[in-house]
Amino acid sequence: MKRILLFISIIVSLALWTACSSKPEASQREEVPQEKESKEAKALLQGIWVDEETEEVSFRAVGDTIFYPDTVSQPTYFKIVKDSLVLAAVGASYPIVKQMEHVFWFKNQNGDVLKLRKSDDPIHVFAFVHDKPRVLTYTEVVKLDSVVYYNGERYHWYIAINPTKYKVHITSYSNDGVEVDNVYYDNIMHISVFSGANKLFSTDVKKQLYASQIPQHFLEQSVLSNMEFTGIDGKGFHFVATICIPDGASCYKAENVVSFSGELTTSLLEY
Repeated sequence: MKRILLFISIIVSLALWTACSSKPEASQREEVPQEKESKEAKALLQGIWVDEETEEVSFRAVGDTIFYPDTVSQPTYFKIVKDSLVLAAVGASYPIVKQMEHVFWFKNQNGDVLKLRKSDDPIHVFAFVHDKPRVLTYTEVVKLDSVVYYNGERYHWYIAINPTKYKVHITSYSNDGVEVDNVYYDNIMHISVFSGANKLFSTDVKKQLYASQIPQHFLEQSVLSNMEFTGIDGKGFHFVATICIPDGASCYKAENVVSFSGELTTSLLEY
């Protein structure tokens, strides 16, 4: 009897071992192949596109960014995967119905087919001319400071703009659809606030400070372009940072408020 039980136990153990060994490893099961974007389709989309019927300007594709003619809609990173236009800002994809050198049809979120054609009218460029912050390039440290008064107290603020060797690689396309890789250098901004000889606040500001407020894909291609003092009030000292994609006319502005107790808060501004 004992021999029979031992034999059954061995058989069950072998069966369990076989079942377990046939399962793929966890790392293998979790691997999902990444869908590659179509660089050819992205190159075809470069330029200004207008509605075939109304002739109204719809958008402009420059490099990997789509710009809109109005001042409300924010520029967005895009890519074309398989037969879909993917917009990172809204996290949505739109099926492409037809794409040729001068033709682009796609379905919007309602399923309607938007029929666009590439514009060859130079006047349409002016639809995208807005008053945007420009990217400033520094080759040496720039120091700014001033004295301000609030409620009878004297304060001294200080900004130092420090150019770095941190490279920012930006891939764009020429008018001929040729991919171009440009290299720019980021900056670090130093902010200090003093009340007499007492230091209320002092820190180095990098663009990563705004990682929770600005999309990651934008930060990777942008530089911290400028920092300026804009005023003092009951909340504290206001400094505005400009974060831009070089040559892309696409920027964010972030307000940095240093309280009288030395605390820093940040928030995005409209532009």
